[in-house]
Amino acid sequence: MAFHDVQLSAEIERGAQGGPEFKTTVLGLSSGFEKRNIDWEYTKGSWDIGYGLRDKADAEEVLAFFYARQGRAHSFRFKDWTDFEIGDSDTSTPQEIGIGDDAETQFQIVRRYTSGSQTFNRPITRPVSGTVEIYIDGVLQGGGVSVDTSTGVVTFVTPPVAAESVGIICEFDVPVRFNVDKLDMRAFWSGNYSLPQIPVVEVRETLTAI
Repeated sequence: MAFHDVQLSAEIERGAQGGPEFKTTVLGLSSGFEKRNIDWEYTKGSWDIGYGLRDKADAEEVLAFFYARQGRAHSFRFKDWTDFEIGDSDTSTPQEIGIGDDAETQFQIVRRYTSGSQTFNRPITRPVSGTVEIYIDGVLQGGGVSVDTSTGVVTFVTPPVAAESVGIICEFDVPVRFNVDKLDMRAFWSGNYSLPQIPVVEVRETLTAI
């Protein structure tokens, strides 16, 4: 269905519990060895936002938000407070997202995770408007470039020249949807609410620059 360009309040999102998920098929062989198949190229995160509900106002906000999204029907923005930044804004240190070749004008924003010699590139489709800075060889660009906050695609008017590093500093959200069509909430006489499980799951979006 549709993507709604809205999100819950920061404090509700901040209390959510969850993170990234891979899908791997593990086959046990008769020899005792294993064969592991990577089923998903990219992760699909999942969270429980029920942990972020603190009072009646939070419960009412989630209830209204749930109605507006019609349960699982429509997706929306979600900020994972454990992982929402690319590059280092404090030191103006961008993260590389591509290398110029004198021809390419579009680059998909990715979040890079490096451990030892291994790097995982996670495509980002929902950068946060007003937080994006684009760099070429470490120099902040003042014009000649645009960023689509609905696809995560960076577009240059003139293609970066060969071997130039294209970098970015920004915050990003995750496109998610509710993973239930029913809310199981309970109100107490004091006006407080129990903490129900309210799962949300990441929604994959089409990548146009990869």
